[in-house]
Amino acid sequence: MLTLEWWWALILLPIPFLARLLLPDASRAEAAMSVPLFEHSQLPVSDRKKSSKWLVGIALWLMWICLVLGASRPLWVGEPVTQSISGRDLMLAVDISGSMQEKDMLVDSRAVSRIEVLKTVVSEFINRREGDRIGLILFGTNAYTYVPLTFDRQTLSELLLDASIGLAGRGTAIGDAIGLAVKRMREREAEQKLLILITDGSNTSGITDPIEAAQAAAQEGLKIYTIGVGTDAETMRRVFGIQRIRPGTALDEKTLRQIANYTDGEYFRAKDVASLEKIYTTLDELEPIEREDRTYRPREELFYLPVLAGLMILLILISWLTVNSGVLSERKHA
Repeated sequence: MLTLEWWWALILLPIPFLARLLLPDASRAEAAMSVPLFEHSQLPVSDRKKSSKWLVGIALWLMWICLVLGASRPLWVGEPVTQSISGRDLMLAVDISGSMQEKDMLVDSRAVSRIEVLKTVVSEFINRREGDRIGLILFGTNAYTYVPLTFDRQTLSELLLDASIGLAGRGTAIGDAIGLAVKRMREREAEQKLLILITDGSNTSGITDPIEAAQAAAQEGLKIYTIGVGTDAETMRRVFGIQRIRPGTALDEKTLRQIANYTDGEYFRAKDVASLEKIYTTLDELEPIEREDRTYRPREELFYLPVLAGLMILLILISWLTVNSGVLSERKHA
């Protein structure tokens, strides 16, 4: 549907007519501008003046109408679109420290790193959370907000897949990651606030104690689900034999459980791809998507169309006057 946002701008349309009607004509002919463009036309002088004024007048009126229409902001309003929105803010805190490079998980009989599996599974989880505002915190030695809370799940997934190991340092600042999430959530007024924290180690960096950060999160109404990543096996069968790997002994499960308990969340252990996928399926069940349908109508600005039309009329008018001026000049010299 076509509509005018500033329809009241149409009252400007009669301004040229009122100016022509109210302003006095030039009292003396010598005071007027001399326009020799049509002096050598084959038409009589009176006919030449009438025809030229008529054409130029129409062109100027059309230009004015186009400019006024552009100023009135024409819009194309589309059909109503329903969007599902929940009242939940969900922040993901992902460990990208050096230990996440450990290749202790199997995918199609191929050893892959923890971070590679994590990216794939978390991206699928993000794509399922339609209606939630989701943000991403990356942490290593430092913690920082990689993606603010957003409804744009596709961009969030792409940025997560682009994150690289060591981007935030080689250590593990679990407490700082929780503290940063608390700070970001404090600025929001969502009905539910969740943090999913994923790590494969213990708190070795940062200035904030994880337990103190968890207590602050509980005071702010932030529920934390913690996920410990890493296998317990000391060996893993590969295509060409047995490979010894470092077991996930650095994982501080006790602290991760305490963090979850303080905030009424849960702790999960991800030892392989299947268990990690099951964890996110469980999270979908624990925190089901609560959709609230909101309807809006997409709007497209069309002000540039009448403005372009006015410019085209101006160019045509200038071209017409230029051509006629050249023709008359040739006749004069002939």
